[in-house]
Amino acid sequence: MEADIEALRASFLNREFDEAEFEIDGRSFAEYALVCGERDARFTDPADPDLQAPPTFVSTLVGGLSLPPDFPELNGVTMDAGKAVEWMAPIRDGATLTGKSHLHDIYEKTGRSGRMVFLVRRMELYDRDGTHVANADTRTVIRERSS
Repeated sequence: MEADIEALRASFLNREFDEAEFEIDGRSFAEYALVCGERDARFTDPADPDLQAPPTFVSTLVGGLSLPPDFPELNGVTMDAGKAVEWMAPIRDGATLTGKSHLHDIYEKTGRSGRMVFLVRRMELYDRDGTHVANADTRTVIRERSS
């Protein structure tokens, strides 16, 4: 049985289902930047006076739940469908961030192998002052199995 996308959207979109706190370590994000091929010292050198996390670093932060606890199990094969980051403000060494997660979008596409359902989980990240510093989106695709 195929999932009713409109019913899922009505029940689950923009409803916060997870909150997590993250202590940001400059050495960790500097190592991450180097592994990603970054060469700018403000992202890679812990001694740089403008040290900050590279914008994509927030895609590595993971909360406790990937979906709302009451989200129905969809019949299919689940795969990672990519990440996206919206950077808004620098994240510094020693920062404490609060990540608040919700389903930002649910949509479908039909391909050669059948219908695919896409879930976009957004984690909004805020610093201690309440400044919205970034959004980190994780897309999951479920290739539905026919009943």
